[in-house]
Amino acid sequence: MASTIEQRFQTALDESRLLMLATQILFGFQLNTVFQDQFATFTLTMRQVDAVALLLMVVALALLLTPPSQHRLVERGRITGRIRTTVTICTESALLPFALSLGLDIYLVFTHGFGEGIGIAAGALIFALAVAGWYLFEFGYRIWILERDRTVVKTGETETDIFTRCTQLLTEARIALPGAQALLGFQLAVMMTSAFTKIPETSRLVHGASLIAVAVCLVLLVAPAAFHRIAFDGNDTERFYGIGSRLVTLALLPLALGVSGDIYVAMERILANDVAAIATAVGAFVTLSVFWLFYPLFLRWRIA
Repeated sequence: MASTIEQRFQTALDESRLLMLATQILFGFQLNTVFQDQFATFTLTMRQVDAVALLLMVVALALLLTPPSQHRLVERGRITGRIRTTVTICTESALLPFALSLGLDIYLVFTHGFGEGIGIAAGALIFALAVAGWYLFEFGYRIWILERDRTVVKTGETETDIFTRCTQLLTEARIALPGAQALLGFQLAVMMTSAFTKIPETSRLVHGASLIAVAVCLVLLVAPAAFHRIAFDGNDTERFYGIGSRLVTLALLPLALGVSGDIYVAMERILANDVAAIATAVGAFVTLSVFWLFYPLFLRWRIA
């Protein structure tokens, strides 16, 4: 029996949750790396690789939270053909920068532990396995197996009921929540390292502000569930959907600020160049803001 449109979209959101948590944990590891004592032994190439891996994670984060943002802001919680296509494209696209970043991180730790030759081999192996496991096998199976025996199921667009919209709203909050929690944990741990006391005061202040921003993001992401239980007694209503949607959307702004702030801190330590660090952080914030807020709002205005 074919899955309904609602079930398929819910599954797509759940798949995004898995990748989002892994992405934020990897981002947190990369951030934490620059505060380890061993970072001082990194060669220039290793530092540049760490910087590239960080920026690839920003791209993955931008792509993963784009579909939930457009679902709320553009479609107002309705499931349409456009949003189903968007979630598929964004999730599939996010796997590539994630695979690259994972391979680069494997290269870093193995180079540090066993030498550059083994590091390159290990990083290349993991990247190749990721590409094969996430792209080649799937597209190959789809082309050579499913195309011969596919049962075409036409699914027209129907009005999405309020129960489904509220369920998916809470799922969209949970896409960002575990990753934000993991990032906050890494941020807290960084402040307890000896290296943190040695970085410039500006970097310490920016990191502190970034930590506060991510904490605010957590508060906003948890708020819809609290509203649902306490204020609405678990009932799914248009009013709850409106409040919850605004809270989840608003949470993306401090998340973008927190990620961008720590990009500055990491880049300043990696590159030892304040101007380059500022430029990279501003670029990261603009990218995240466009993907999560401004482009969805533009689409909403254009469609309206």
